[in-house]
Amino acid sequence: MRHLDPDRLVLLALSDEPRDPGESEHLAGCADCRHELDAFRGVAGLGSEAQDLRDLPPPPEHVWRAIEAGIVSPVRARTRRRRPRWVTTAVIAAAAAVVAVAGTVVVERVVDRSAAEQVTARATLKPLATVPADAGGSVRVLADGKMSIDVRNLPLTTGFHEVWLIDPDDLSRMVALGSLTDRPDAVLPVPPGTDLNRYRLVDISDEPHDGDAAHSGRSLLRGTLTS
Repeated sequence: MRHLDPDRLVLLALSDEPRDPGESEHLAGCADCRHELDAFRGVAGLGSEAQDLRDLPPPPEHVWRAIEAGIVSPVRARTRRRRPRWVTTAVIAAAAAVVAVAGTVVVERVVDRSAAEQVTARATLKPLATVPADAGGSVRVLADGKMSIDVRNLPLTTGFHEVWLIDPDDLSRMVALGSLTDRPDAVLPVPPGTDLNRYRLVDISDEPHDGDAAHSGRSLLRGTLTS
């Protein structure tokens, strides 16, 4: 049986152009042409849907294998029809474009995340005289306005450990960032407008559950931010 021209099948798959009566009659009786038209429509649909994707996880290895199998199997099945080589190339290129869109979204997410995690200042936290010498920690100020704190061997407390920014030139001036609760690490937001050149002393304190928002006066670790 003679088949419809591949150019025409692609055009029918990519547009709403009406078929002429002869084409409709042929497609009704030719399973091969219907199958190829459906394949082109599937690829076109995937490409259309991928244009709106903005939040994709990295595709796992089995997805790549499935894409490869999905492309190769129909191509092999149609080799007996001796279609022009460009038809196979078009299908593969269209599928590759869908994968490329997903890959671009993943790369954009990685770039955005890397930019957000760029470190603008650091501090090494050291124990005060009344605190065990093996206690300590580190601080990183991130470009997205957050502070990453990692501490170790803090003395046990019946209250909680609070993170502060203090003006070393006036120790009464301080900004509370938040508590470490029961974890040795935390990422806390720095209040907008905080001048880290002024409030450059990072302080970890032992705070009781007394409802008083002021510093308890019991500092455990301190370190100075440097760029």
